[in-house]
Amino acid sequence: MEEEADLLDLAHLTEVEQTMILNVLLRDAELRQWEEGRISKLGQVESDPVRLRSLSGTWFTEERAKRHQSRGADIIHASIRRKKRGKDTLVMSVFEDKEEQNLSENQEERAVEDTADLKETEIVEKETETEEEEKRERLITELADTRFGSINSLHSSHMMSGSLMSLYSVGDFGGVTVTGRIQLSLHYDPKKEELHVCVCCCQDLAPARNNCSDPYVKVYLLPDNTSRSKKKTAVKRKTLNPVYDETLKYKVRKSELQARVLSVSVWHMERVRRNLFLGEVEVGLDQWDWGRSQPTWYSLQPRVQMNPDAIISRGTILFSMKFIPPGSEGGGFPLTGELHIWLREVIGLLPPKRGIPNTHVKSVVLPDESGVSGQQTRVVRGSVSPVFNHTMVYDGLQSSDLLQACAEITVWNSSNCLGGVRLSTGSGVSYGQKVCWMDSTEEEISVWNTIIGNPNSWVDAALPVRTSLQLCSE
Repeated sequence: MEEEADLLDLAHLTEVEQTMILNVLLRDAELRQWEEGRISKLGQVESDPVRLRSLSGTWFTEERAKRHQSRGADIIHASIRRKKRGKDTLVMSVFEDKEEQNLSENQEERAVEDTADLKETEIVEKETETEEEEKRERLITELADTRFGSINSLHSSHMMSGSLMSLYSVGDFGGVTVTGRIQLSLHYDPKKEELHVCVCCCQDLAPARNNCSDPYVKVYLLPDNTSRSKKKTAVKRKTLNPVYDETLKYKVRKSELQARVLSVSVWHMERVRRNLFLGEVEVGLDQWDWGRSQPTWYSLQPRVQMNPDAIISRGTILFSMKFIPPGSEGGGFPLTGELHIWLREVIGLLPPKRGIPNTHVKSVVLPDESGVSGQQTRVVRGSVSPVFNHTMVYDGLQSSDLLQACAEITVWNSSNCLGGVRLSTGSGVSYGQKVCWMDSTEEEISVWNTIIGNPNSWVDAALPVRTSLQLCSE
C-alpha cells in the first residue's frame, strides 16, 4: 500500500506526452550506463582513493543522498506500468528490452574488465569536458538513428548539385520532406564592415510533429563552419509560417565576400531528440547586387551530399609577381634576373574537413634540381581568409628561362596540400624534357605571359586554388 501511495496519477497525460517521458527515461538510462563505465575505468587506473572520489563524482552523489531521495524516474516508470496497456505497449516493451539488454551487456563488460590485464594509460586523466560532451552527442545521435533511420537515398547522383554545408554534416536530417520557402534580405555596412542578414519569414514549412513545427533558422557564412560563424534566430512555436524579422550580423571585409557562401537552413526544435532538418538554401555572394534592398524569396531545398572530389577549387589566392631582367650593376639591375613573388592572401579557403585550417603557403621555381630553392610563409592560424603579405625572391634566372620554367605556389593546412597554382607556358615540356608540372590552366598561362611581357612591373593576379594539382616537385 505504501508503494502504491508513491505512484503518480498519469491518467491526464496524452499518449504523445507519455511517449516523450519514456524517451527521456530511455536517454537517462543510456547516460547512466555510460557514466558507470567511466567510473569503472577510473577505478582501474586511479589508486588514490581521495582523487578517485573527486574524479568519479562520488562526493556529489553522497552529499545528494543526504538531502533527498532521487526516485523520480522509478516512480514515473512504475506509474506508467500500472496504467492499462494500450497503444503505449510497444514503447514500454522497447524500454524494458533495452533496460534488460543494457544490464546484460554491462555485466559482460565488467566480467571482461575484471579478467583482462590492466594496461597503463593516461587517457582518463587527460579526458576533457569537451570530449565527454562529444560522447554524449554521439550517444544521442545513435538513439536518434534508431528512431528516424538513415537518409542514404539523398546521396544520389546529384553530387555536383549538392550543398556546400553537406561537406561538414553528420548526415542525419530526419525523415521530413522539405517544402516551403524563406524570405531573406542582405545588406553590407561599409563603415562597420558588417554583413547584415535579415531573416524575414518562412511559408508553408513541412510539419514535423502533429501537423505543426517549432521552426528556427540557422545561418553559417561558409566556408567558416565553426561555432564562430553559426548564428540562429528565435524558435517560433507551433507554426508552419513563422515570422522572425531578425538581423544576424557578421564582421567581415567586403573583399572577402566574393569567396563566401551564405548557408541558411531551417530546423524544427526537438525537446528530447536531435532537431529535424526542414530545408536549406545557399546564397553565393560573389555576384550579389549590394544595391538590392528588397527581401527575396528562396525555395527551401533538401540537403544533398556533395562529393569532396568534385570540388575543383578550394579558394582564391591573391598575389603579385614581377621579373627583373639581368643588367649591369651601374644600371641598378642585378647581374642575373630575379623573380619576385608577393603573396598577399588567400580568400574563401575551403578546408577538407570541419574546422578552420592553420595555413601556410609554399613556392618553388621549377625545375629545381637542387631541391632546396623552395620557400614558405609563416603559419596563419584559425582563418579561412589568411593574410600573409610575404615576399619571396628567386635569382639566377635569365629572360629565356621563363619560357622553360614554372612558378608553383601551393596552399597547405599543416602537412596536407589543399591545392595551388602553376604559372608557366603550359607546354608540357621543359628544356626538351616532358614534365608533369608544365600543366598550367589558361588563366595561369595568361598571367605568366603578362609577367614575361612586362618586365620590371608588378602584375596583380587572383587565381583559384585548384585541387587537381599533382605535387611533381615533392
